Amino acid sequence: MPLKPITVNNGAEKKIYLLRPRGFCAGVVRAIDVVKIALDLYGPPVYVRKEIVHNKHVVDELRQAGAIFVEELQEVPMGARAIFSAHGVSPEVRREAKVRQLQVIDATCPLVTKVHLEAVKFARSGYTIILIGHKDHDEVIGTLGEAPGRTFLVSTITDVDALRVSDPTHICYLTQTTLSLDETRDIVIRLRQRFPLIEGPPAQDICYATENRQMAVKAVASFCDLLLVVGSQNSSNSKRLVEVGENTGVRSFLVNDWDDVDEQWLSGVKNVAVTAGASAPEHLVNELMASLKEHGFHQLEEVELVEEDVRFSLPGELAHAASVLTTISTR
Repeated sequence: MPLKPITVNNGAEKKIYLLRPRGFCAGVVRAIDVVKIALDLYGPPVYVRKEIVHNKHVVDELRQAGAIFVEELQEVPMGARAIFSAHGVSPEVRREAKVRQLQVIDATCPLVTKVHLEAVKFARSGYTIILIGHKDHDEVIGTLGEAPGRTFLVSTITDVDALRVSDPTHICYLTQTTLSLDETRDIVIRLRQRFPLIEGPPAQDICYATENRQMAVKAVASFCDLLLVVGSQNSSNSKRLVEVGENTGVRSFLVNDWDDVDEQWLSGVKNVAVTAGASAPEHLVNELMASLKEHGFHQLEEVELVEEDVRFSLPGELAHAASVLTTISTR
């Protein structure tokens, strides 16, 4: 439930319901800070494997600041400084970095690292691992790499029904951190039906930010005619917000920014809800809000589901370098 009751718009004026929490989560803030601080400490070029987070605007801004984004480590010069993205990497990528003698800074979200550690622990205990997630997503590729010979990927209940495992008494499941809560719940229910002895992670793998943003969409669904989600097309958590909206019966669209908004969507709309995926910058939300105001949406109500105060510390290698530099500069 929201922290305070949502007000029904019974008047004639058009209204925006602005959802909180929205936008950057702690893992995204940390990853972006890693690139910015590395550029400040060492100067460009700093190489980043894959998009640091899945947002076009963020990547473009960091590229302009001197970050060089590459798809694979072969594109990074021997011995250069390289940053792993928030989505994590497989052990094979880490081994390649050592061979290339790269100075690695790991910006993997700690909540993704948690899933990796769970995979390693279950694999060492001889479990078959069922990973719930989306094929070809960077996070899933990294997690699969922890125990490729013992891990099966499922994305749907149909995938679960097709599973064949050698020992159904020694099996566990893990999940991608940015999934739909409802869809994941249904898949887990089916897994438990097929494999009654299946074990799960000690705590839910879907991250707090993904859950909070989805719950906020559900809370406001009955009050709005349209949902606009600010985020990039390759952002898993942003796409899930659209799905949650659609599943509650609300017309929902994912937009990079206001330029992606089809003004026909606003025709006949009296109440619009606005949120942003966990890697979308706040200034894009502000720009979209300003444009909505120009289209007659003058009322505003901020709907806050829960206060988020999660913070993650910098990677050890970067925190140490920053503290040394600070000490030297204050002498």
